[in-house]
Amino acid sequence: MDKDIHQPLGTRQRPVGKRPGAGKSWVSGLAVISVIAAILGVASWMAITAFDIERSETVVASQSLHTRGSASGTDGDAAADAAGPANAGEPDSDAGSASDSPVQSRSGQSGGRFDATLDDQGNEITTVTPVRRQDQRPALLTPPDRIGQHPRLAHLPDPAIAENTAHGVLPIRGENGERAFDIYARPWSGARGARVAIIVGGLGLSQTGTQEAIATLPEEITLAFAANGNSLKRWMQEARRQGHEILLQVPFEPFDYPANDPGPRTLTVAAGPEANLEDLHAAMGRISNYTGITNFMGGRFLSDPEALEPVMRDLADRGLMFVDDGTSAQSLTDRFARTLGIPFAAADMVLDATQERGYILSRLDDLERSARRNGTAIGVASAFGVSVEAIAAWANEAKARGIEIVSASAVADDPER
Repeated sequence: MDKDIHQPLGTRQRPVGKRPGAGKSWVSGLAVISVIAAILGVASWMAITAFDIERSETVVASQSLHTRGSASGTDGDAAADAAGPANAGEPDSDAGSASDSPVQSRSGQSGGRFDATLDDQGNEITTVTPVRRQDQRPALLTPPDRIGQHPRLAHLPDPAIAENTAHGVLPIRGENGERAFDIYARPWSGARGARVAIIVGGLGLSQTGTQEAIATLPEEITLAFAANGNSLKRWMQEARRQGHEILLQVPFEPFDYPANDPGPRTLTVAAGPEANLEDLHAAMGRISNYTGITNFMGGRFLSDPEALEPVMRDLADRGLMFVDDGTSAQSLTDRFARTLGIPFAAADMVLDATQERGYILSRLDDLERSARRNGTAIGVASAFGVSVEAIAAWANEAKARGIEIVSASAVADDPER
């Protein structure tokens, strides 16, 4: 038995040395630190992996790829750049020539180089790099079957449907079927209801009258420029900037020609197809950005099938509309338009046969009643001061009554739609 049995409790001295279990404490701490580090490492790996997958999926979704394992080289890119805007965004012609490479090029004249690569997890990543195109012109990326131009570009001809000729820039069908009838058209709401189209012609013949018409008429009114007018390009650009759809007014031979002469370069029955097409193209080259042509006079010419057919075929090939002013009861333009697939519209009435404000307003009311009865109606007038003032006042009131004022193309019969 211990000799210090009578010593007070707690005063007994313990032997100097290591405490029991003291050697194991640092081992336990090290194990805890190792476990925490392992957990953090796994979490970091999962986060990085998830970020890569998410990034890859997002990029790939923005640019779908047709095939895997094809190569992109500078030769293929150069070939695509030289191919023109029609190849923008399409695969290179030599894509797939090196099937063992994980890279695919979709380069073209879109202004960018598209390359697809595979990351370590096998995900496709698309990289877009700006490239220098050969002609240094801006690329206009447009969807198919588009209607109308951007307002900032409305006064400029679209290069996709333009042809440089000795007569100037003429409209043609684009490589993918684009038409001036669509691209230069003024969009409309597409809603059901009564629609009225009003065409004011003779612009360009009087500088003062042309300026007044463009400044006064609502932008929904279609303007027709006389092919033998003056300063046509300047006025055309101003009209387009103001939002108007425009037509080209071409002179055709009337029955009492030459006593009643429509003006220089009138298309006549006796001239023959070659001369008439020459005069037609000379008229077309005066301006651009029109959806179609309309006749000035032309009772005899429009009723002669042999004279009319070459002209209508040329319009069909160029993707243009024909608007008949309705002054010739014997006109064959509607028959040729249906046969050749030409967008076509015919006026229902002349609004200003009498140059008097009250008469013009009464004819406009008749036009509105016709539109409510038939769904659409087309009226034509000339750019006289009294006509412009009456049409502008009536159009603003008609819109408040629920009448939609639209351009000529919006009421045309189009075989391709």
